[in-house]
Amino acid sequence: MYTPGYFRETRVDALQGLMREYPFATVVTHAASGLTANHLPFELIDAATLHGHVARGNELAQADGAEVLLIFRGPDGYISPNWYPSKHETGREVPTWNYAVVHVHGRLRVIDDAAWLRRLLERLTDHHEAAQPQPWQVSDAPADHIEKSLRAIVGIAIAIERIEGKFKLSQNHPDGNRAGVIEGLRLRDADGDRELAEWMMRQEAART
Repeated sequence: MYTPGYFRETRVDALQGLMREYPFATVVTHAASGLTANHLPFELIDAATLHGHVARGNELAQADGAEVLLIFRGPDGYISPNWYPSKHETGREVPTWNYAVVHVHGRLRVIDDAAWLRRLLERLTDHHEAAQPQPWQVSDAPADHIEKSLRAIVGIAIAIERIEGKFKLSQNHPDGNRAGVIEGLRLRDADGDRELAEWMMRQEAART
């Protein structure tokens, strides 16, 4: 991933924070037909491990030992040069796109264990249902239905070998321009704009 120095993110807490806040990843690997991509939610277990699951028919279920690249995407959005005070002074600005991403390089292991899978599904469900008025639990479904569902999937564990982070959040601009972008995002208030503005503010806080 092309990453100029001012956009390179190496703080472990920031990288893991994005992976936890945006757990839906693109999984890229080599298949018989060439490069392939799948899209899956993951649970970050610790600094070295990610857990997830796939349908038995998914090619990843046959990819034990494969080298994989996982791409976790945070907020992103178009940045207008009109938001830069410097544009109004010199005119020397152009549009861009701000975003935050984490690339995880690792090795995939297939886990065909119903008890392991049930524990994973219970953890994922409890986490993602926590904000619901009446959280659904795995135990709410009939036991035979859960058993049938478990037979249709396998677990996957990713042994993390390397992580790259790129937080492109206007760090290459002066303070006034960054403030203008944050204000512009808040005023536009399109899908994801508030999140992107918040991430820019986090970056500002990390710099001080």
